[in-house]
Amino acid sequence: MRVVVADDVMLTREGIVRLLGDAGVEVVGEAEDADGLLHQVRLRRPDAAIVDIKMPPTHTEEGLVAAQQIRAEHPEVGVLVLSQYVEPRYAMRLLEEHPERVGYLLKERIFDVAILIDALRRIGDGETVVDPTIVSRLVGRRRREDPLAELTEREREVLGLVAEGLSNRGIAARLFVTERTVEAHVKQIFAKLRLGTNPESHRRVLAVLAYLRVSG
Repeated sequence: MRVVVADDVMLTREGIVRLLGDAGVEVVGEAEDADGLLHQVRLRRPDAAIVDIKMPPTHTEEGLVAAQQIRAEHPEVGVLVLSQYVEPRYAMRLLEEHPERVGYLLKERIFDVAILIDALRRIGDGETVVDPTIVSRLVGRRRREDPLAELTEREREVLGLVAEGLSNRGIAARLFVTERTVEAHVKQIFAKLRLGTNPESHRRVLAVLAYLRVSG
């Protein structure tokens, strides 16, 4: 896999580059701001870009805007967005506009190389990755009108794992149930959220968005 890394903090950027190199991932470009990131993506055409949300000049959401632009201009390039804080609205914005080949991880998570490489692999496979910490903090929080109110406790648990980006097989292993049981739960979730007309991959993303909207 060929990757571009963008972070304005040199030590963080170099740390990510070293971790990737040690894991056999080829880093083909580095950038310290959004403009440099976009230039590297256009020049190098990597498989994925790792992007800090907050970069110069304002340190607000330049990285997120750049990530959205990458997905719009280069749909074959996956994007893994990093944040120092739990900010579900950023994940939602990215997912709503570009629901495939995107991920959102807390920055502290990426220095576990197994998590970082797994996220990149899943993004490369066209999946959506949402940091488990975000998902776990959202569980149980509800708005006045809750589209998830009809879900059973087990269905909410399954949806939480879908929000982490797990496949049906991965969910079955986590919950110690059969894959067929998970498929039944997922089918019920789609039905209760009235997501019956889209391909399954898109329905999974729509279900995640419903989950984040209610919980965020």
